[in-house]
Amino acid sequence: MTLKDQRFFLELSEEIGNHPDKQEILADYEMHVFEMLQEESIDDQNLYSELVKRLGTPQEIAQIWKQETIITPKRTQWLFVIINAGIFIGGALLTLSYNIFHWNWAELIWENLINIPLIIMLLYIMFWGLIGYEIGKEFGHGGYRLMQKTFLFSIVPNILLMYLIIFKIIPYTWFQPLLSFRFIVVCIVFTAFLYPVSMVGYRWGKKVSV
Repeated sequence: MTLKDQRFFLELSEEIGNHPDKQEILADYEMHVFEMLQEESIDDQNLYSELVKRLGTPQEIAQIWKQETIITPKRTQWLFVIINAGIFIGGALLTLSYNIFHWNWAELIWENLINIPLIIMLLYIMFWGLIGYEIGKEFGHGGYRLMQKTFLFSIVPNILLMYLIIFKIIPYTWFQPLLSFRFIVVCIVFTAFLYPVSMVGYRWGKKVSV
């Protein structure tokens, strides 16, 4: 570490103050600067100004992290849990509307959706990637356990639905012509991919937050 980047990190450390994730924040920025210096050569005399240009002043960075503490992990966790539950509740209402009430608008939506099951699955996987990305971006290193807890809470409706279908508690005829052994296997495989995808999103968001 040169005198110029030492100055940058000393100022950053002072500005961050008693932030609960201070050491992790400094470590993330130090790693980012190290990788940057490995990729390109920056004159020592211009290093401090270059860091300020690319990362912001230590005061600006510290202000961002102080604002981050306003966003509580618990609120973020339950926001995503509620959104995921809302997706399933919406699907349940549509299923009931189509199979029990036979409303025309429900039939129209249903017939269009059953023609694009893979697209729906891909969009849902992207949603889980977005969950990880947002948590990584907002909480950085401190969001790892939050990501795990959010996943565990959010996955409950998925597991419950698979249980109800596999054990035929929900009539198979409600999901025809989609429901088949092959389709169930595909759903299980896609569900197994949700956690890895969310963690990839988390790591990406964490990297962007630096």
